[in-house]
Amino acid sequence: MQTPQTGESAPNLKANLYETDFYAWTQQQSHLLRGQEWKQLDLPNLIEEIEALGRKERQELRNRLSILIGHLLKWEFQSAKRSRSWLNTIRIQRIDIWELLEENPSLQAYLQKVLPKAYLKAIALAAGETNLAVKTFPPDCPYTLEEVLSDSEALLQADRFYPGKAANDDLME
Repeated sequence: MQTPQTGESAPNLKANLYETDFYAWTQQQSHLLRGQEWKQLDLPNLIEEIEALGRKERQELRNRLSILIGHLLKWEFQSAKRSRSWLNTIRIQRIDIWELLEENPSLQAYLQKVLPKAYLKAIALAAGETNLAVKTFPPDCPYTLEEVLSDSEALLQADRFYPGKAANDDLME
């Protein structure tokens, strides 16, 4: 079937819309799904986008874990420069990770697998922000996942895991 405006077949039109106006393509696919117009769906691109959504959630978890561990490393290895900003970043990343895991419980199993990759990025972050040499940091993550994530019920409490010597009380309040 060709369209009168373009002379293109319907599958080509779907592919072109996907490539030229992604938002319009998403609205079209949503409309077709709601109308249960299965034969009109752009299945190859729809499948690709659904798979990409799953990868995006994993990437989000990996990035947040990297930032969290990077700040834990800074906290431990440059304790003289601790700040409320670092503390806040640690707290916010923990909250965001727990929310992500709450919304995507199946990602819990991915945590152990992603820890080494997240740790490599964390070292890069910590070294870059502290001007400490990369070799300053242990080759493997010195923290367990339980320590990194701490207890979700105590997200804002000061008695959660913070590596290294204790921080002064006014910073933790």
